[in-house]
Amino acid sequence: MSGVRQQVVARDEDGMRLDRWFATHFPDIGFGRLQKLIRTGQVRVDSGRVKTNTRLESGQVVRVPPREDVPERPDAPKPMPADASFLRSIILYEDDDLYVFNKPHGLASQGGSGTTRHMDGLLKSLPNKKGETPRLVHRLDRDTSGCLVVAKTRQAASHFGEVFRSRSARKIYWAVVAGNPQPKQGRISCFLAKQPTRDGEQMVVVENGAPDAVHSMSYYSVTDIASRRFAWVTLKPVTGRTHQLRVHMAQLGTPIIGDPRYFNIENWEPAEGLGEGLHLHARRISLPLRSGGRLDVSAPLPPHIAQTFEALGFDAERYDAQDEDPEEA
Repeated sequence: MSGVRQQVVARDEDGMRLDRWFATHFPDIGFGRLQKLIRTGQVRVDSGRVKTNTRLESGQVVRVPPREDVPERPDAPKPMPADASFLRSIILYEDDDLYVFNKPHGLASQGGSGTTRHMDGLLKSLPNKKGETPRLVHRLDRDTSGCLVVAKTRQAASHFGEVFRSRSARKIYWAVVAGNPQPKQGRISCFLAKQPTRDGEQMVVVENGAPDAVHSMSYYSVTDIASRRFAWVTLKPVTGRTHQLRVHMAQLGTPIIGDPRYFNIENWEPAEGLGEGLHLHARRISLPLRSGGRLDVSAPLPPHIAQTFEALGFDAERYDAQDEDPEEA
């Protein structure tokens, strides 16, 4: 391709994020490179400027810059047989439409600056019968473990993308926090906006009407406590904003332990025997299938949170996620 290309968004790509669309059609364009192309106006949709998270509509026309302006990525990892074996080892559920993976703590969902190993890249090792790469339909933070839904086909990605946008998917997270939330259960509702920092971006609470403000809402409930210093909290997000649960628990004054960005308790001393890392786990997900049924899957605790549960005397089997009704949120 020597000149500018105008590519129409297919019907089964309706609702797909622009960055995901580029990852599907032009995998050699890294996320950082795509951001620069968008920032300089070289990538447009229906002649208008866009952002990486812009949702596309079928029939729209995407301006793709000339290939000579898009160098190959020499650092792009190549799919390896070991990648496929690893992914198969963390499958919680699989059918003709989707996978649900138990994403490990520390593995990013998508690539970014300095990130070369991530779920999005590993998925290239599991193409479907048509050679299509499975597609992420939602995301977890790098250090959040647990249930991650991946569609096997474009049609399935379109369906499950709409499921998440319409909030038909019900999600339950478990967290271990510093202190005891008061009251013991409630709703957190506030507006969030991204704020640049020295090492990237983070979300901050802002007033309604502030630039780039988005509404966020979560339900929480204290499941168990270990003295006044720690609590095991069940979280049910209604919206799906970046770092939402981490910011919400910090707003309550009970930040999630191991959180490098939002832990805001000065001179806090952790107890002995706790695991290291962010203590936030996507424990359970329930969502409607294309077949008409409903999927309900739970992910076991990762090692570092299991270690903390044992140290603090929390019993995951006594208060299992299957006993909680995600429809309540």
